[in-house]
Amino acid sequence: MTGPRLLIGPLLRRVVGTRATVWVETSAPAVVTVRTADGATGSAPTFSAYDHHYAIVVVSGLAPDSSTTYEVLVDDEVVWPVPDSGFPASFIRTRAADDRDQPVTLLFGSCRETTQHATARRLPPDALDAYARRLIATPDPDALPDLLVLLGDQVYADETSPTVRRLLKRRRRRPKGAPATQVVSFDEYTKLYLESWRDPEIRWLLSTVPSVMIFDDHEIIDDWNTSASWRADMRAQPWWAERIRSGLASYWVYQHLGNLSPDEIAADPVYAKVTAAEDATSVLHEFGERVDQEADVAHDTERWRAVQYQWSYALDLGRTRLVMLDNRSSRVLDSGNRAMLPPGEWSWFLDRAHGVYDHLVVGASLPWLLPPGIHHVESWNEKLADSRRPWVAKLAEQMRRAWDLEHWASFRRSFEALGALFVRLGSGTAPHEGARVGAGPAYSRPASISVLSGDVHHSYVARARFADKSVRTPVHQLTCSPIHNQVPAGMRPLMRLGWTPGPAGAARALARSAGVRRPPVRWKKLAGPYFGNAVATLTHRGRSAEVVIEGTTSDGHLRTVARQPLSDEV
Repeated sequence: MTGPRLLIGPLLRRVVGTRATVWVETSAPAVVTVRTADGATGSAPTFSAYDHHYAIVVVSGLAPDSSTTYEVLVDDEVVWPVPDSGFPASFIRTRAADDRDQPVTLLFGSCRETTQHATARRLPPDALDAYARRLIATPDPDALPDLLVLLGDQVYADETSPTVRRLLKRRRRRPKGAPATQVVSFDEYTKLYLESWRDPEIRWLLSTVPSVMIFDDHEIIDDWNTSASWRADMRAQPWWAERIRSGLASYWVYQHLGNLSPDEIAADPVYAKVTAAEDATSVLHEFGERVDQEADVAHDTERWRAVQYQWSYALDLGRTRLVMLDNRSSRVLDSGNRAMLPPGEWSWFLDRAHGVYDHLVVGASLPWLLPPGIHHVESWNEKLADSRRPWVAKLAEQMRRAWDLEHWASFRRSFEALGALFVRLGSGTAPHEGARVGAGPAYSRPASISVLSGDVHHSYVARARFADKSVRTPVHQLTCSPIHNQVPAGMRPLMRLGWTPGPAGAARALARSAGVRRPPVRWKKLAGPYFGNAVATLTHRGRSAEVVIEGTTSDGHLRTVARQPLSDEV
């Protein structure tokens, strides 16, 4: 091939009604066309930034309740499927025009270090790779999940492979003090995606299963936005400005753009600017700098609105509503006023959480419900970090960073607000927060509420129990992590102890001694913890729900390690 080449992709991102979006990166400017076997088509010119070239193509005219193979053309030359690849054809599957009675299947997980062929560590087999091989062996469209939900750490900017490290070593122009083994520039970020998403099995999987994503800390750096003082310390580093704007801009290009529906893409102001520009480098440069300011002004709604870009999003599949939350970029970090989401975005979340559906799924990269012992330690630490005694607050801050104490439990106001929302929804009458008593519509009680999370490098299922007995909807924490990584062996006993009554009780007493009140929700582990690489499948059929967690075997296959019903209705 002498013309532009296909570097990454195709990634099938959203399938909405009779339309689908397909994302690609090419080696040069071009027009990208997607053409299906049954005649549906779409095309788009690439947009360019930092000497890289991208397109997201909206394919229109798909038939409802069907599956069709497709091919990708770059400047009228077929570049996908790759001839003689040995892989099945990629295809697009649509749901029925009225899919209210159609089952919904979500495949989810988080924390995927680069392809197992490139990592320098001896990690257990890649669970997503194993899942892809199983589908490839029996490529039945009806066996595909409706959506792949990736819950953070799709790439590791701060833990790179030997291949990327060799590339960084050859770079002569890097910011002063830039970590030798970490990516900093936009171009360096592109190498992470090139390495990870061109893994043959993963490439086929992403070309065939629709996917949505949300970032966690390693897309930027470990412990991203842990606290206000953390931000201040990082900003003092001469290389940090380029790192944060490059990380956010590349995330928008490679991950977030594909999270949007075709209509949302058309309405996105950043997309309008990058496609209008001959070279969108300055557009993305300014965008990355601007949106990093959100955490600085998150407590001030008016100032926040001036700089904010909403990474959170929501979508419906049949009678399932998925709301994905940004747990990182715009946290309120002020001591005594911490929050996972700023007030404006929390209001948006409340609007999306209320509605008519059978199942609510909240995607959050960080678990809402941790092992109780760990939860109480994080709440204790947050209380001390707010101490009026400077030496106590300083010591607590040091512990917060050293021990990664920055989950929902250490943003207690948000932890309790999420629980209060679930109480309202689960009791069957849920007026919008702030509405006068008796106002607003009555909502049908959901059959299940599930919080999907990753981050903590072990997998488990926990059920929440509320003091309010009117809550009849089962509420579960579903944590699946890692896809391809591992928790240090020395941490495993501590995580197991976090679930046992004795240590959990001692941690609760410690938190109480600092003045932390008892959580308004209790929770019990139903499955796990499992410490191997894993993927999980959440299935909704009518008003029933079930989750299955599958871990990898030493020979790279999957085995079921947990199967848990999640609803009281069948």
